[in-house]
Amino acid sequence: MFKIPSINIGKISLLVAILTWLALLFVDISRIFAVLSQIDSGISIEISWILEISFFIMVYIFYNDSIQKSENNNFLDMIWRGATTGILATAVSLLIMFFYYLLGESRLATDPLLFNFFYHVNFAFITLFLISSTLLWRHLILYQKNKKVVQQWQAFEIALLISMFFIFFNKNTLDYSFLFGLFFLLIFGTSLSANLKWIPYLTFKEKWKSILFLGIILLCTSFLFFQLLSYSESADILVNLTDNLFLLSLFGFVFIYSLFSFLVTFFNLPTSSVFEQKLLEVINFQRLSQSIKPGENESQVLDILVDSCMSAAYVDAAWLELKQDHKSHFIHQRFVKNKERRELYEMINMAKPFLEFNWQDQGNERKVFYGKIPHPKFKSAMVIPLVVNKETMGRIFLAKEVKDGFNKEMINIISTFVGQACISVENSRLLNEAIKNERYKEELKIAQQVQRSLLPSQLNHDETFEIFGFSEAADEVGGDYYDTHQIDGHRFAVIIGDVSGKGTSAAFNMSQMKGIFHSLVQIDPSPGEFLIKANTALSKCLEKNHFITTTYYILDTKNKNIYFSRAGHCPTLFFDASTDSCEFLRVGGMGLGIVRNKLYENYVHENEIHYEKDDLLVMYTDGILEAKDGNGQEFGYDRLKALVKANHTQSAKIINEKIIQGVFEFIGDNAILDDDYSVMVIRFNQ
Repeated sequence: MFKIPSINIGKISLLVAILTWLALLFVDISRIFAVLSQIDSGISIEISWILEISFFIMVYIFYNDSIQKSENNNFLDMIWRGATTGILATAVSLLIMFFYYLLGESRLATDPLLFNFFYHVNFAFITLFLISSTLLWRHLILYQKNKKVVQQWQAFEIALLISMFFIFFNKNTLDYSFLFGLFFLLIFGTSLSANLKWIPYLTFKEKWKSILFLGIILLCTSFLFFQLLSYSESADILVNLTDNLFLLSLFGFVFIYSLFSFLVTFFNLPTSSVFEQKLLEVINFQRLSQSIKPGENESQVLDILVDSCMSAAYVDAAWLELKQDHKSHFIHQRFVKNKERRELYEMINMAKPFLEFNWQDQGNERKVFYGKIPHPKFKSAMVIPLVVNKETMGRIFLAKEVKDGFNKEMINIISTFVGQACISVENSRLLNEAIKNERYKEELKIAQQVQRSLLPSQLNHDETFEIFGFSEAADEVGGDYYDTHQIDGHRFAVIIGDVSGKGTSAAFNMSQMKGIFHSLVQIDPSPGEFLIKANTALSKCLEKNHFITTTYYILDTKNKNIYFSRAGHCPTLFFDASTDSCEFLRVGGMGLGIVRNKLYENYVHENEIHYEKDDLLVMYTDGILEAKDGNGQEFGYDRLKALVKANHTQSAKIINEKIIQGVFEFIGDNAILDDDYSVMVIRFNQ
C-alpha cells in the first residue's frame, strides 16, 4: 500500500522563503540592470511587493513551527534565542559596513548592483530577527493566558497581516495613512507588552541573565533600526523594501516589549529572593503533602519538615524530639553538635515561655512557643509541638543566632508546615493500619477456607437413614464442629462439638478436635471411652481458660440403637414418630478440658436409646438456643421442639433448613449473629 510521506512544514517554509528571497533579489537586480542599460525591464513594482509579502509569510511559518517544536521553551532560553538572532543580524550588518569601509573610494564601493545585493541581505536578516522575536514575545505574552489576552493577540496578528498589504494602498509613500497605521499598531503592541506574568517566576540569577539578553536585544533593535533609516535616504535603491509598515511595526513592538521586560525585570530584582522563598515554601508544602506512600515510615516526613522549617525561617540549628514510652529521642539534628544541643535543650526548657509546655495538654495543636534564650551563640528559639490524633508525639526545635529571629510570617508558615506534617504522619498511620487490616482480612479468608475444609462435605450414612448438617460462624471463622465416620458395615460414629469462645482461637481448637476425633475413632472406643481419651489429649494442648463441649454417638443400624455420651453439650432432641412427641436427652456430662485429670472419668456417662422408622435425631449448638430477637428474648428449647414437630414428615435436609430459617426469622433480617450456629439432623428411614 502506498504511504504518503509526512510533510515537514518547517523545512518546506524555509526552502520557499529562500527561493522567494532569491526571486526578489533577481527581480530587483534585473530592474537595476535595465536602468543602467537604459532599457525598460518590463517588471512591475507590484511583483517585488508580492515577493516581499510572500517572504514575510514564509519566515513567519518557519519560525512559528520551529518555536512550537522546540523542547527548550523556558523563559531564559527563549530570550537568549531572540538575542542570538539579533546578534547575527547585527553582525551581518556590521560586516557589510566593514566591507564598504575597506573598499573606501573605489569604483566598486559605488556599484549599485553590489549595494542592492547587500541591501537585500540586510533586509533578510532584519526580517528574520523581527519576526522570530515577535513570535518569541507571543509565547511570553500568552503565558498564563486568558481568553481576553488570546483575543487581543489574534487581533494584533490580523492587524500585522493587513499591514503587509498596506503597501498596495499607499504605494510605499510616507503619508498620513501610513503614520496612522503605524501609530495604531504601536499602541496595540504597547497594550500587549503589559503582559509580563512570566518575570516573577525567574530566579534571581535568571533575572540577571534575562536583563543582559534583553539589553542585547534592545541594542540590536536600535542599531538595525537606524541602519534601516540610512537605506531610506539612498538613491541607489529603486524598490524600498524596508520602509514597510509591517517591518516598522515589528521594530516598534519588539523594542517596546523588550524595554518593558528589561525595566520590570530590573525593578523586580529586590523582591526576587522573597518570591523564591515563597516558591520554595510552596514546594516544601507539596513535598510534605506527597511524602507519604505505602511502605514508607514517618521519618521521611519529619526529615522534610525539618528542612522546610529551616529554609522558611533561615534557621541556624534544628532538631526533633520524639516521645516514645515516656522517653525522649532526638532525631534529624541540623547544624548543631550533641553538646550544644543538650545545652540548648536545657536552656529552652527552663526559659519562658518554653517552660509552659505540657506534654499532656490537649491544646498543644494550636500552640507555638518562641522567644529569647541565654545562650552565647544562639539568641532566639522556637518550639512547636507535633500533635497526631490529639496526642503530642514530639516537638520541633528551631534556633537562630540573632535576637527576635522569628516574625509573624515565619511563625505562620512553620505552623502550616508542622500541621501538614502531622496530617501526613496521621495519614501514614491510618494507611499502614488499613494495609494491616487488609492483610488480616486476607488471612481470615484463608482461615475461613481452611475451616470450611475441616467440616465434612459429605456425611457418612447408608440407606437406613439420611443425615444433613449446616454451620454458620458468627465471625469469619468459628468453633462449631460436626463430623461422621463409618466404623463398619452397620455402625457409624457421629460427633457434634462447640469450642468455647469465637474467632480464630476457637477455629484453631476446633481443628484440634477434628484431629482427635479421626484418631480415636480408628480404635473404635465406646462413647464414654472416647470422651475420656479426648479429654486427656485436649488437656495437654488447650489453654486453661478454654474447653470444648461435645456429644459423641454410635449409630447401630442393625439393632436400631444409639449409644452416646455427652460432655457438657446441648441436650440432643429426639422425635419419637410412634408417639408423635419430642424429648431432650438430658444425660449428664462435663465439657472437655474443664477437669484435666483422672477425676474426669467420674463425670462421664453413657446412655442408650432405641429408634424406629421415621424417628428423628436433632443435634445443634447453643447458638441456636441462645439466638435473641430485638427484645432480647431467646429462641429457646420450645421453639426448636415446635419447629421439629411441625416438619417431622420432611426430609433431613428440609428439616435442617426449616430450623435455620426459623432462627433467622426470629432474630430479624438485620440482626448480627451472637454465636456460631450449627445443626445436624438424622432421619431414620428403616
